[in-house]
Amino acid sequence: MTINERIQALRKVLTDQNIKALIIPSSDPHQSEYIADHWKCREWISAFTGSAGTVIVTDTHAGLWTDSRYFIQAVDELAQSEFELHKVYNQFSPTHLQWLKENLNEGDIVGVDGLNISVTGFEKLSASLAEKGIKTVDTGDLFNAVWPDRPNLPDDLAFLHPEKYQGASLADRLETVRNSIPENHSLFISALDDIAWLLHLRGRDVECNPVAIAYVIMDRSATYLYIGPQKLDDSLRKYYIDHNVTIKEYASIKQDLQNLHPDRTLLIDPGIASYHFYNATSAKTKFEPSVIRKLKAIKNDHEVEHVRNCMIKDGVALTKAFVWLEDTLASRNVSEYEFAMKLAEFRSQEADYFGESFNAIVGYGSNGAVIHYRPMPETAKMIEAKGTLLCDSGGQYFDGTTDITRTIPLETSITEEFKTAYTCVLQGMIDLETAIYPKGTNGGQLDAFARKYLWAEGLNYFHGTGHGVGYFLNVHEPPQGFTAGASPRANTILEEGMITSNEPGYYKDGAFGIRIENLILTKKHSVDGFYCHESLTLFPIDTRAIIRPKLTSKQRNWLNNYHEKVYEKLGVHLDDKHKNWLKVRCQAI
Repeated sequence: MTINERIQALRKVLTDQNIKALIIPSSDPHQSEYIADHWKCREWISAFTGSAGTVIVTDTHAGLWTDSRYFIQAVDELAQSEFELHKVYNQFSPTHLQWLKENLNEGDIVGVDGLNISVTGFEKLSASLAEKGIKTVDTGDLFNAVWPDRPNLPDDLAFLHPEKYQGASLADRLETVRNSIPENHSLFISALDDIAWLLHLRGRDVECNPVAIAYVIMDRSATYLYIGPQKLDDSLRKYYIDHNVTIKEYASIKQDLQNLHPDRTLLIDPGIASYHFYNATSAKTKFEPSVIRKLKAIKNDHEVEHVRNCMIKDGVALTKAFVWLEDTLASRNVSEYEFAMKLAEFRSQEADYFGESFNAIVGYGSNGAVIHYRPMPETAKMIEAKGTLLCDSGGQYFDGTTDITRTIPLETSITEEFKTAYTCVLQGMIDLETAIYPKGTNGGQLDAFARKYLWAEGLNYFHGTGHGVGYFLNVHEPPQGFTAGASPRANTILEEGMITSNEPGYYKDGAFGIRIENLILTKKHSVDGFYCHESLTLFPIDTRAIIRPKLTSKQRNWLNNYHEKVYEKLGVHLDDKHKNWLKVRCQAI
């Protein structure tokens, strides 16, 4: 079926059910960022493969709403269909709702699959449309009727993340969470990474994030794991039974929520739990933020030490990859896709490697300006020994999750425009990395540290400055981050043990992209009541495009000290060839 044929098939279903417009989000019943193929309804109907965006289909219009990270990508992917791109300049502003109110009439019905939207999302949607007299309904999943070859849910075996990496036993985790649950209350857990953390459970059910599709209901005396019966081998099943975890069928979750006693109170996080399940339960409900999300964000000392070791392995792999790139470019061009595969190949040679933490962004020249660009074998550009390269990649290891961006000039002739922007980005990155701030500060209050040098040049970037990072879990892990505005990331207090990305950038459409990213650990400063950061990422920051007089003495010292640390930590694991390359890249300026 062509995209337009898919649209027509869906419109027939909507007409039959008297639905004027259907909203198709990018999520799944677990409100995941990366989702199993079975739930990629937005991608199937539109051909847009970006990780964030909302589709609306009416009887006369098919539109995609997405933010600036995906504008160029969306134009290309929507070109062969009737889909229209609606550009969202504030990714936290629901402009698609305004479009619905302007284009629909009082009495019209808007549908959305209540499984794939949170309670908060549905209630905000419903309240907004009600201002125009438009009704919102939970349609359930309509795509089985129009998607003939829809993939099944994944049935890969889940596995245990060994306790030697955790710094906490399964019994400890269960007790900690149970102690937060009042008597006669049950806790509904639907976020896959929350379940993974709680039960030391990992899997291969979605791309990049090592999670298994499941639900959990627990109270002060019992824990119920809802998971596909084929996903647990005998040893893992026994492990959970030995820890008083009752295993139930994944598909039985709705029935059990319906069967909860009406006098019982179900604790749910309205920003995570699906509206469909919230609406289905017979119990009383109480909204509370996920207790696991907060616990999971604060890494213990054991986990942090593992991450430090993980960063050495990742830095070694990156060194080998970039040496390979330079050597190869001396004799031939290299496709962006080939280099992305090489990054994965060199990481795979390191101990405890599991996979990439996201699809590598390897953007040569103008492709660097496509913020979430993913090179594909058929369309990837050829990297030449000139111009600039933006590379954002990461690995999943049993002892940590990495995420690093470096921007590399591939020739000595670099424009002043590029140098100015690169220097501003680096200065902002260093100032955020070296910030000292009082306890109680949130990420939104620090965001301007990363932007102020760009702003002074009349430049900016339209994405958040940083996101939380999991521990052998989701590379984008709420709740914290460095982001201005009204997002939850902006308002989350930074606490000791949180690992967050620091990644300012600048992008000039059709020309180049710049981003420099380290992962940093929030830790106590020597001054009581204040916090600071520790750089965890270990790989040189290219100095060839820096306008050196612009750096302050503090920034220059930080960069030189950082490179000294990188060389000390990585050099002992490299042969002479790679060690010499690293020495040059880590020279003091």
